[in-house]
Amino acid sequence: MEGYRKLGGKRDIVIENLNCKSFAEASRWSNALKQILSKYSEKTLPIQIILFGQEAWAAYLSVRDSIPVKVPIMCSLVSNNVVVLPKDSTALLDTWMPESLDFLSGDIKVPELRAGFMNQYDIDGNIRMIKSFYPNTRHIVFISDNTYGGVTMQALVRKEMRKYPDLELDLLDGRRHTIYTIVDELRSLPKNSVVLIGTWRIDKNEGYFMRNATYTMMEANPTVPVFTPSSVGLGYWAIGGVIPDYTRLGEDMAKASINIDKHPEDTTTHLNMIKSKAVLDSEKVKELQLDVHALPFGVTLVNQPVSFYEQYTYQIWAAMIAFAALTLGLFVSLFYYIRTKRLKDRLLDSDKELRIAKDRAEESNRLKSAFLANMSHEIRTPLNSIVGFSEVLTAEGSTMEEQRLYSRIIQTNSEMLLRLINDILDLSRLEANRVTLNWEACDVIQICEQVISLISVSHQTGNRFLFTSQYTEFLMSTDVQRLQQVLINLLSNADKFTENGTVTLEFAITDEKAVFSVTDTGCGIPKEKHRQVFERFEKLNEYAPGTGLGLSICQLLVHKWHGEIWIDEAYTGGARFMFSHPLSAEKPEIN
Repeated sequence: MEGYRKLGGKRDIVIENLNCKSFAEASRWSNALKQILSKYSEKTLPIQIILFGQEAWAAYLSVRDSIPVKVPIMCSLVSNNVVVLPKDSTALLDTWMPESLDFLSGDIKVPELRAGFMNQYDIDGNIRMIKSFYPNTRHIVFISDNTYGGVTMQALVRKEMRKYPDLELDLLDGRRHTIYTIVDELRSLPKNSVVLIGTWRIDKNEGYFMRNATYTMMEANPTVPVFTPSSVGLGYWAIGGVIPDYTRLGEDMAKASINIDKHPEDTTTHLNMIKSKAVLDSEKVKELQLDVHALPFGVTLVNQPVSFYEQYTYQIWAAMIAFAALTLGLFVSLFYYIRTKRLKDRLLDSDKELRIAKDRAEESNRLKSAFLANMSHEIRTPLNSIVGFSEVLTAEGSTMEEQRLYSRIIQTNSEMLLRLINDILDLSRLEANRVTLNWEACDVIQICEQVISLISVSHQTGNRFLFTSQYTEFLMSTDVQRLQQVLINLLSNADKFTENGTVTLEFAITDEKAVFSVTDTGCGIPKEKHRQVFERFEKLNEYAPGTGLGLSICQLLVHKWHGEIWIDEAYTGGARFMFSHPLSAEKPEIN
């Protein structure tokens, strides 16, 4: 839109959104597009229609012969390989295996198309790259997500793989898999397997994961070779791939739109095909000692050494943000200290008011002092590390390996500062009663299993994480995000104070309430400190990482949904935290 205005475009631009989320909704896209276009009569007929994204393009191809609006069309951010959406709204889209069609073959006619910007994915080039580096490959494991882009690319892969009868194609389809089941599949890949990751944005449960998901996949099987035809995972997981030469299309789209407007008599279709090029991660090539000259085509190396600022931009900005946040916190504390002191001075005229003001001032002063003491203690250590290692990084004489180590230390301490600030904000919002619970019906058994799986993958401490319950499913109304937050806090605390032991999450129904418990085999908590652990900034081990706010937040959240949280004093094998949740759904039968 900015490029269109700069080029002198005078037309009004109206944005319509199909609100496409996952491929499970594909049967509704065509009707949604019809409804949008039906709003425009002959008096308000658009001059052009720009189909932006593959879902809009696919919906238009499905209804192009029946739509009421016939005006020049432009498409962008699409690919030449397409699949025609099924007309049957009852089709099982999670098992549908369509054939890939090439728009350039001429079988699909779109007379209104005047301009287009299409990516050309080169699956054959990726297979040749794989066979050049790993000639013993027998299994191609293709990962795609629950989107139209994932389905079309999977169809293209199935079509191209017919050229290689010596290779077996294994599909990890996001329409039928969650991120957790894909991780399980990656852990048990057969010998001589290579992963080809196409697209990843959303799984079958319609949960958005994006880059965190590919990092989780990478950790599940870090030794398997990975390539990509679409740049997903390139720079940290994928070795490389033959991918479209992605460019910024805004200015080119604006020029094409202006040209269509100026030359309405021109009915020629001007397609801009974005060819693919071979790309390799230079770090991966060096790490795996790959011979680039073995490839049958030229290649571009990416992820090569960059300038100091470009390499450590995140760490430098994180240090600056942390320093600014600390300074702001000190000014806020000073403001409240002065305000409290003035209030105390004004109430000196009345004995009764003086006693009330004195009590308030002392309490405020105690909280301020405790806040400043704890903030100074919690922030000083990571901030010293950030500042110290930032100075070391800017000094000369450090090796590349030492710089990476210093960078990781800075990043770790920056994330620790960010968690501290997030915990303080959560605590303040809860105490100010500015947190609203979003109630929805869900299966708490599935939530518990997902949390256990997430903790198991992200915490590599040698502890075993188990989940037990006599129920296979249990429906109740809760705030899923806040319930997960409490469970993750308790499980992380148990993991922190347990060494090579077991952490168990249990769900049961007691006295018409849902009761969750987290049990560990760690060092335990002395009985005299059972009440203290729920106080803010209270830590049993001052040398253990953390803010000391987690259990305070858990207590406020549990009380928010009218539950209780406590420590089981009868358990002596470690520590056992328990909390209750009111039931809002009918109990299922116990198997």
